Amino acid sequence: MTSLTQRSSGLVQRRTEASRNAADKERAAGGGAGSSEDDAQSRRDEQDDDKGDSKETRLTLMEEVLLLGLKDRETESCSVAQAWSAVAPSGLTATSLSPGSSDSPASASLGYTSFWNDCISSGLRGCMLIELALRGRLQLEACGMRRKSLLTRKVICKSDAPTGDVLLDEALKHVKETQPPETVQNWIELLSGETWNPLKLHYQLRNVRERLAKNLVEKGVLTTEKQNFLLFDMTTHPLTNNNIKQRLIKKVQEAVLDKWVNDPHRMDRRLLALIYLAHASDVLENAFAPLLDEQYDLATKRVRQLLDLDPEVECLKANTNEVLWAVVAAFTK
Repeated sequence: MTSLTQRSSGLVQRRTEASRNAADKERAAGGGAGSSEDDAQSRRDEQDDDKGDSKETRLTLMEEVLLLGLKDRETESCSVAQAWSAVAPSGLTATSLSPGSSDSPASASLGYTSFWNDCISSGLRGCMLIELALRGRLQLEACGMRRKSLLTRKVICKSDAPTGDVLLDEALKHVKETQPPETVQNWIELLSGETWNPLKLHYQLRNVRERLAKNLVEKGVLTTEKQNFLLFDMTTHPLTNNNIKQRLIKKVQEAVLDKWVNDPHRMDRRLLALIYLAHASDVLENAFAPLLDEQYDLATKRVRQLLDLDPEVECLKANTNEVLWAVVAAFTK
């Protein structure tokens, strides 16, 4: 495990250096025209990423949302029992499929997202757009004389420098090569494959959850196993480093409890995006489940305060990321 961790650490470091060097060369070739506040903020965001606990545990927004969505043994046992009780034949109760039963999906070690979660797919695509924006690769088109709403403004490629992440580079390539440009809402749907136009099906990013899970395996967070689910076998990715997930959960909890600042613009952008996208992906509840009742009520109340904000108003304030608020608008309106 140590050698694997060291190898993946070096891989992350090399990718980070390569993407940063490519971005520097592009800025130099442009005669310094990109030296705006957004560029400076993007560089600070990447530097903040480098200051993580350790290089092998730096996670993208997509990986963090997926990690929050992976089912724990206890919560999955409850959900399976509840679902089975609703559809079980007469005489077969939920207790007969207890976690210790060989017929229970919950009896195996877990490493998959909930079968009933149909929100995480689009949520992960929203994560990609925000991740690219935070890295200075995407931005919204200029407003012009007549101000447009966030959901009607097109997404344009600001820099095509490689990010070092295959999924992000694939999404960035689609945005760069698409003319005319598409809106944030359209990109979420296209990257998810939710389109009726057969000519646009090639935009769909396939096997995103599996590819993200493999990234987490490379970083030493997950492992790979085969599990039997009654009628079929499925590849799962159980947690192998619980400390990383616990730190992630603690970070989300503290953001809305002990370290609550009551102003989204004083929050770390990446953490703010994580809260919004975790809620949109229906996995934020997993982070709040261990809280006491009073803490849980307070945390959900403050998340509701964030959800009640008007993205059109928030994006007008200083030092905001318009793509972030456009993605928020796409999921909350």
